[in-house]
Amino acid sequence: MTFILWLIAVVLVVLGIVRLIRGDLLWGIVLIIVGLLVGPGGVSLFG
Repeated sequence: MTFILWLIAVVLVVLGIVRLIRGDLLWGIVLIIVGLLVGPGGVSLFG
């Protein structure tokens, strides 16, 4: 389960960075913050 959360977090952060590069600031920031919250190093939303 930890690996799956870590993988989801990495994907969200990468998508957020891509959004920032494309000029979509709001979605980029939201995706990065959600990725950091979901990741095992952050506050997990699932337990």
